[in-house]
Amino acid sequence: MPLILISGYPCAGKTYRSEQLLNFLTTKIASSTDPRVTKLKVHHITTENLGLSRTAYHAARPEKDARATEMSAVKRLLNRDTIVIADGLNYIKGFRYQMNCEAKAVQTPSCVVHVGTPVDKCREVNARRLSGEDKTEAYSEEDFENLVFRYEEPNGMARWDSPLFTVVLDDETPPFEQIWEAMVGSDGQAKIVRPNAATVLKPAMEQNYLYELDKQTSDIVNQITSWQKDHPGEDGGEVTITGVENHVQLPVTPLSLPQLQRIRRQFISLNRQHNLDKGRISLLFVDYLNDTVHG
Repeated sequence: MPLILISGYPCAGKTYRSEQLLNFLTTKIASSTDPRVTKLKVHHITTENLGLSRTAYHAARPEKDARATEMSAVKRLLNRDTIVIADGLNYIKGFRYQMNCEAKAVQTPSCVVHVGTPVDKCREVNARRLSGEDKTEAYSEEDFENLVFRYEEPNGMARWDSPLFTVVLDDETPPFEQIWEAMVGSDGQAKIVRPNAATVLKPAMEQNYLYELDKQTSDIVNQITSWQKDHPGEDGGEVTITGVENHVQLPVTPLSLPQLQRIRRQFISLNRQHNLDKGRISLLFVDYLNDTVHG
């Protein structure tokens, strides 16, 4: 059943909203007479029930471990009869992309709920927690500002953030019915999501797959870099990639080589174990580039 990702600034009220959603879903299931609905279960994954501390965001290694812990919990619980609410920062779009891939791998839909509390209000809440007796729910000022700076707001135009539901600070009627309709449906049967080439694991690794993954993505980066050198001062543009039908849509600001290499490394990391069809690597990388740059 569906994966519902909660995202927002630190201290935005994500847990409050996810608990509201949890109560709505459990009530909806309990009041139904449809056996396809009554068999559903809801799991609420939080920082607390995963045993994670907010101090994990003070350094890169524990932060990476915290994300891995959340990912493992989602993979363990996600199945056809379970709705998983992943309540966390979920602030990195690459991580949300991975979560989307995990949902597709079990042929179930996913969505993102963005708790859109203004950063000044979040800062005020964190300061109040820091000055209170129980500081376990607070972030250090340095960590708070760093997380706000690095937050990559969900964008409904990106496939991994769609459908996107935004809940503003004073919203007394969050779109829970719309979430239910999109994720479960009026008939109580979640839509079956067809896995794409990027989420289906093949039984055996194709020969030279990692070599092709590295070579084809590197070739595309080189073609983009070369095009930008030949078209200095142009605002955006389309780069035709050899052997790929889709074009790379460049932003107004030219992409630097470090930016391109970072996106390339993200794509390789996400697909290292997915054993993509070698004939589709370039196409999927072009799509990923466009989504990342314009997402």
